[in-house]
Amino acid sequence: MTTRSGPPNVIVFFTDQQRWDTTGVHGNPLDLTPHFDRLALSGTHATHSFTCQPVCGPARSCLQTGRYATSTGCFRNGIPLPLDARTLAHAFNEAGYQTGYIGKWHLADEEPVPEGKRGGYQFWLASNILEFTSESYRTLLYDNRNQPVRLPGYRVDALTDAAIRFIDARQAVSFYLFLSFLEPHHQNHLDDYPPPEGYRERYTGRWMPPDLAALGGSSHQHLGGYFGIVRRLDEALGRLLDALRSLGLLERTVVLFTSDHGCHFKTRNSEYKRSCHDSSIRVPTALCGPSFDGGGQVRRLVSLIDLPPTLLDAAGIPIPSSMQGRSILPLIRRETRPWPEEVFVQISESQVGRAVRTRRWKYGVTAPDKKGWKDSAADRYVEEYLYDLQCDPYELTNLAGLESHREVASVMARRLAARMVQAGEPSPEIVPAPARPGSQRSVTPEEARE
Repeated sequence: MTTRSGPPNVIVFFTDQQRWDTTGVHGNPLDLTPHFDRLALSGTHATHSFTCQPVCGPARSCLQTGRYATSTGCFRNGIPLPLDARTLAHAFNEAGYQTGYIGKWHLADEEPVPEGKRGGYQFWLASNILEFTSESYRTLLYDNRNQPVRLPGYRVDALTDAAIRFIDARQAVSFYLFLSFLEPHHQNHLDDYPPPEGYRERYTGRWMPPDLAALGGSSHQHLGGYFGIVRRLDEALGRLLDALRSLGLLERTVVLFTSDHGCHFKTRNSEYKRSCHDSSIRVPTALCGPSFDGGGQVRRLVSLIDLPPTLLDAAGIPIPSSMQGRSILPLIRRETRPWPEEVFVQISESQVGRAVRTRRWKYGVTAPDKKGWKDSAADRYVEEYLYDLQCDPYELTNLAGLESHREVASVMARRLAARMVQAGEPSPEIVPAPARPGSQRSVTPEEARE
């Protein structure tokens, strides 16, 4: 074991399509995530964490660059990250770190990914679209020379083993590792969530989140496998933390656990994501290590766009002015600084839509004259939904158009327009939903601004 001084190591433990309520700290009763729960309780837990783009490629572009998908141009899957895009890897490279990427990339337009399209990462063991090059017990990645590498074991374990080897070989240097799993994303050609052998049976027919219990979708078919995968991911997190502990690196390594988006199991559209409902945009997020141990709960709303500047801030690396999020370290230090009251979400694949979410309200619009796969933005939107998360946390009753909630919608429309402009979009026209009676509901002006 080698000891050294210097800036902290940084590891991103990145899952794919994982709902926030798969975790014990968010109320899941199945004990799926003891390691994540311990990390969240002893480190820093972003209790209300959201993606800014509920689809794989766009979300990954945001996390790599700290910029919104309409800013990078990667507003849908299949659009490669621009060759001149500045990523986290570039910033860590310039700070003297050894950088590595293991797993799913999904930011190129060819397989294997040539060196110039790897976002600046020095060590490479990855596949552009991992679900197309591998299966749960047949993992295939490509190395720095773009030679195929087949790894043994269940895919989660195979990637974790590779990450531990990467860490073990770099004990004496500062490193930044991005470990990107496919799981618990579905295996595309099977339209299934294949867990390790024996894990599906543990969780089938047990607890179900209230939105899925109400709306069904494919959850009765798939939730057992999905939960089994989440359990194995948490075991992998435990193994990674144990490796750091055994090498004497745990206390000097920042570990970020987060996901690109959630999963609504075909309850909101014809597939699993690409929706601005919390089931699709809310994700588990926690950090440990220097600056984060003992940080407690961050209860302000945190966006995926805030995580890149947070990692750089924790490493003592200047945050580029091009990044559109902000570090959460001042929140952890309980500093009195302005922080947005809402998170902003862009969606531009299943539809061209936008949404803002506060602690109480969710408000979304869509552009009926635009096509999501083709267009990244619009000048004109119409109201699509409004939810009162205080009394309807699983978004089962759409309040858009209710006369009793017109003031709420107007306040949220102004918030949305302001966030769109801040993100570099034109100021939009937002057409109200058709009016309908508000029944027994009423909202005070003060409540409209919560």
